[in-house]
Amino acid sequence: MSRIAARRRVTRVTAGVRTSQRADFLSVEEPLEIRVLGKSLAVTMRSPGHDVELAAGFLVSEGVIHDADHFSTARYCAGATSDEGNTYNVLDVTLAPGVAPPDPSLARNFTTTSACGLCGKASIEAVHTQTQFDVSDDPLVIDASAIIEFPDKLRAEQAVFERTGGLHAAALFDGNTGEMLVLREDVGRHNAVDKVVGWALMRGLLPARSCVLMVSGRASFELTQKALMAGIPMLTAVSAPSSLAADLAEESGITLVGFLRGDSMVVYTRPDRITNLGSVDETDAMASSGTGALPVSSLEKVALP
Repeated sequence: MSRIAARRRVTRVTAGVRTSQRADFLSVEEPLEIRVLGKSLAVTMRSPGHDVELAAGFLVSEGVIHDADHFSTARYCAGATSDEGNTYNVLDVTLAPGVAPPDPSLARNFTTTSACGLCGKASIEAVHTQTQFDVSDDPLVIDASAIIEFPDKLRAEQAVFERTGGLHAAALFDGNTGEMLVLREDVGRHNAVDKVVGWALMRGLLPARSCVLMVSGRASFELTQKALMAGIPMLTAVSAPSSLAADLAEESGITLVGFLRGDSMVVYTRPDRITNLGSVDETDAMASSGTGALPVSSLEKVALP
């Protein structure tokens, strides 16, 4: 059995069609306990793989570290089972000398599920006091024609999703070239983003200026916070943002894009970073049609999916 996808026999039932059995794949979900200097900080339900990046990104999100030099080593702990075996589900992180350990108040006294990242930690003021990066002055400017390509690029690289259909994905794009820098998959959307942020941290790329974070689901407050903590000026999502996500994006200067599907998107904050060089003015389109109504093509682009 793979650490990423598990094979399982299932029964396929279709109304009016003969029932059949076949082999299928499920996304593996296992707990990861993150320790810092031997002390437990959090337990998160995740897809195994890129665990060091996950831990590093989690520490960035929590405001413990923000530079590659702050992260020293990480090792899996033996003795996690009764026979002293190694499950590769307990990771102990050592911080660099002089880096303050996490405040005890950050410790999670419960398991962080694959659907929950912040688990009640939803204070915009607290986020602003923690972040080391100011994204409001980021010079990123990107054309809409480049942004609409991101979902297809994301999906094309989701190897495990293709087998299981049960994973979230997050990717970091270079906003100047449109190049995908990294993609990570996980059963938890927040874990996928932490893995991306951890990847960037360990390569000395934080703050991730002029970069775009793309996520496969909705844009929640927690994901907007993670973008801010990593110094990422733009967050795009295929689904809707929450009101608190939009509030945080507006206050911090993040460009927040939702409903990124096909050739359209909805921009909630900082639209000045997005150009539309191939656009047709809607007023001109109405005049040329001889009516006071928007043409169907324009309505499709401005309507919420």
